[in-house]
Amino acid sequence: MTKDFDDTNWKQELLGSLEFNQSKFASKLLKNGAKSFMQSIYLGYLYTRWKKLKGYDKFDPKKNNGQMQSSLKDFFKKTK
Repeated sequence: MTKDFDDTNWKQELLGSLEFNQSKFASKLLKNGAKSFMQSIYLGYLYTRWKKLKGYDKFDPKKNNGQMQSSLKDFFKKTK
């Protein structure tokens, strides 16, 4: 998967950002990395927040708006 943006130093950008109000926990997590599963989930949240601040969230895949959904009623019609 190729990206249309460079995210190699997102942690440093987030630490130096004035518009991002970070806690001591978040800054320690950005500097040292995640040590547990829940910390990695929070780190993923921080990454997503950084992408929204930079405007890179427009490159995310589009949501499925139901074009592949079917009902049980349609299933029974097809199997008769």
